[in-house]
Amino acid sequence: MKKGCILIVDDNKNVLSALRLLLGNYFEEVYLLSSPNTLIHDLKEKNPDVILLDMNFSAGINTGNEGLFWLSEIKKTDKEIPVVLFTAYADIELAVNALKKGATDFVVKPWDNTKLLATLQAAYDLRQSKKEVKKLREKQSVLNEQQNKNEICWGQSEVMRNLLMMIEKVAKTDANVLITGENGTGKELIAQKIHFSSLRANETLVNVDMGSITETLFESELFGHIKGAFTDARTDRAGKFEAADKGTLFLDEIGNLSYPLQAKLLTALQSRKVTRVGSNSSIPIDIRLISATNKDLFKSVQNGDFREDLLYRINTIHIEVPPLRERREDIVLLSNFFLEKFSKKYNKSGLILSEKAKSKLENYTWPGNVRELQHAIEKAVILSDNEILQDYDFQTRGIEDKAAMIDSISLEEMEKILIEKSLQRHNRNMSVTADQLGITRPTLYSKMKKYGLS
Repeated sequence: MKKGCILIVDDNKNVLSALRLLLGNYFEEVYLLSSPNTLIHDLKEKNPDVILLDMNFSAGINTGNEGLFWLSEIKKTDKEIPVVLFTAYADIELAVNALKKGATDFVVKPWDNTKLLATLQAAYDLRQSKKEVKKLREKQSVLNEQQNKNEICWGQSEVMRNLLMMIEKVAKTDANVLITGENGTGKELIAQKIHFSSLRANETLVNVDMGSITETLFESELFGHIKGAFTDARTDRAGKFEAADKGTLFLDEIGNLSYPLQAKLLTALQSRKVTRVGSNSSIPIDIRLISATNKDLFKSVQNGDFREDLLYRINTIHIEVPPLRERREDIVLLSNFFLEKFSKKYNKSGLILSEKAKSKLENYTWPGNVRELQHAIEKAVILSDNEILQDYDFQTRGIEDKAAMIDSISLEEMEKILIEKSLQRHNRNMSVTADQLGITRPTLYSKMKKYGLS
């Protein structure tokens, strides 16, 4: 399949004709120049992926200095573009000098078609890799700016203050970090905060959802592959480790990784090298590793589902993110934060929470944690027609779901949930509610007052 654009500069028109016929089968666009005088103009206009540059243009001169001069001019205009030099005079010292000045490779005339195509293909792949890295860095720059602009509400509870102090200490190091906690607690946000507070903040943060990677694609996704390594490997491709080089690699849901793949991951982490699928050459990598899971990996080790040596490799520092029900003092603060955020998003200024709404939010167990709270606030903002959001604007999960959290709530909390649900079911008919609960109306009134349901 044809792809990319190549610019060929050579004063021999027969060479140009031959190369047009050969390379026209492999490149979408082939531009020919018989003189380098318009090279820089054409470089800016055509934006080629590869340049094949002759080294001698004046009759009787074979020093290669002309090629080196134009190589320097090209690099002044676009230092990233691959330049393959082309000459009839093989000179090792000249080749070394050219490579030092930024040439990608060196081809001697008369050329071998197979070797020339392989050299140009490698140069093209290098160009694509550099573009991908540049795109990642630009994206990272935008993310960095966005991270600085968008404040995140972490809460003011003691447990969160201690957690943030720990993050501040850990971030400045290169220690591997394992973040654990229930779904929705904000493990990914913690990983981002560590990265953006680290010495690698200006480099790339690469996220990998380990739970979504199949066993057959694991090595290709993480370590990359070379062209022809398998059926769909049409080009060389860098893996996530290479993409995160000099930056941070975040492996989310690492507890879902199968036992055989854990060994492959451990090998890469220990050697700090990766080998692309289909290649025999290892590539050194410099990453800061952050992992996250909602599983108890120590229990998984005991059960034989997770490698102990991998656990200790990823677990230099362990950060446990508390569930929202264990920091109830943060619920109203977070609710107001999300309320302001979504009020702006949906152009509904002036929205506030009623006291009953606050009480309902504070006393719900939030099995989905901060993520569930965020979704509940957003839904209420969208559907409410009033400036004051009431308790009935928040449709929390049913009693069955709450009962699943029984290990984490008290008897009083369960009683409150039962009364609240019964009142809702019977449209706050006191007689029917009291009868359904098996208590007297005065007792119901007393308990409603106690729990702030009146």
